[in-house]
Amino acid sequence: MAKAPVLTPQAEDFPRWYQDLINKAELADNGPVRGTMVIRPYGYGLWERMQREMDLRIKDAGASNAYFPLFIPQSYLTKEAEHVEGFAPELAVVTHGGGKELEEPVVVRPTSETIVNDYFSKWVQSYRDLPLLINQWANVVRWEMRPRVFLRTTEFLWQEGHTAHATFEEARDYAARIHRDVYADFMVNVLAIDVVLGRKTPAERFAGAVNTLTLEGMMGDGKALQMGTSHELGTNFSQAFNTTYLSKDGKRELVWQTSWGTSTRMVGGLIMSHGDDNGLRVPPRLAPVQVVVLAIKDDEAVLAAVRGLGDRLKAAGIRVQVDDRADVPFGRRAVDWELKGVPVRVEVGPRDLESGTAMLARRIPGGKEPVAVDALAGLLPKVLEEDQALLLRQSRERREARTTDVVAIDEATDVALAGGWARIPWADLGTDGEASLAERSVSVRCLVGEDGSVPDADDAPGTLAIVARAY
Repeated sequence: MAKAPVLTPQAEDFPRWYQDLINKAELADNGPVRGTMVIRPYGYGLWERMQREMDLRIKDAGASNAYFPLFIPQSYLTKEAEHVEGFAPELAVVTHGGGKELEEPVVVRPTSETIVNDYFSKWVQSYRDLPLLINQWANVVRWEMRPRVFLRTTEFLWQEGHTAHATFEEARDYAARIHRDVYADFMVNVLAIDVVLGRKTPAERFAGAVNTLTLEGMMGDGKALQMGTSHELGTNFSQAFNTTYLSKDGKRELVWQTSWGTSTRMVGGLIMSHGDDNGLRVPPRLAPVQVVVLAIKDDEAVLAAVRGLGDRLKAAGIRVQVDDRADVPFGRRAVDWELKGVPVRVEVGPRDLESGTAMLARRIPGGKEPVAVDALAGLLPKVLEEDQALLLRQSRERREARTTDVVAIDEATDVALAGGWARIPWADLGTDGEASLAERSVSVRCLVGEDGSVPDADDAPGTLAIVARAY
């Protein structure tokens, strides 16, 4: 077993462990402007894999990628009162350019509902132009007062979807489709995080939305992380921007809209959901490198063997990296790969060559065992799927073990402050109780049905509130 890297233990100081891991796994650095970050190659590789998996699902849902400007006229944001009020404290505003004061200040994109609607109002003329389903991969800026790398940064990367529909029902159903078939499918089946799907309370909705659907994940310390959201915007933005269409009946109608997004926050969620005191544990379906083949010694025969093995595993469809760096001690390399959370290490030395075996080290469950080299190409896909399933099971078991049903607000607060989630009837909590929780830095993460479904309305019978502390 490789010697464990020096990380602050989770049980001792979880935030410090998180920051230690980001630094020592070479995921990111703080940028020169407070609240910004530099994403290093390994961290960006995780984000690229997330992008690829998400993009496939987004396109399967019918949306096409486009791009809208980073700079938005300030007047656009003022057209939707609730929207500008919700984002005002976070805006970065440019007042000068080219050495001159601008005639109108421009806002650095915090989100794109306003500028998208300006163009939707030009592109949509009749019912034949609907539905209009657009997504963009971009960066956004929201001035963050309490930054934390990946979780809350002034600038972050994300995708944001924007759609226009002929009816309320079509928009509602599409927002739910993104929530379920794109986001939940990706987070459960690729990130291996057993998220809870729910509905935000009115106090927690996106500014300008009539309903917000959310996916909440429990992190290793019991806090919640909002992993993604899908919003029903109603006609709030189409009224402000006169985004209308000519119906089959020849009437001019407002479009019904959605917007939805996930971001580099998911990298933080990945770290906090699966990481342990030895570093990251990356789900095999996500991992940029699923298997690393390491040469134990600087020996020509060993080096040739690991390179050949790497080629054979790549040909079998496995994402492989060969580590044949002769100038770095084997122990140091093994620790570095363990820290980065690569699911499997295959270690080969002179004695392994003689016996026709290699040492198989599994990062997720732990442990090592010798395996016949000729069997690796057939064995590894099964091992990777087993480890993917194990991470998801551990995520689910942690959430279930640390979720408590309560009936009183004080009980819910105590559970959350102790590092768990509480379920309490929304009818017993209500908006007054939600405000009371907020005074102790506890929030209603989402509303769910008794059977775990997403309620159709805030006041649906049997609705439960999930209460927790959150990032």
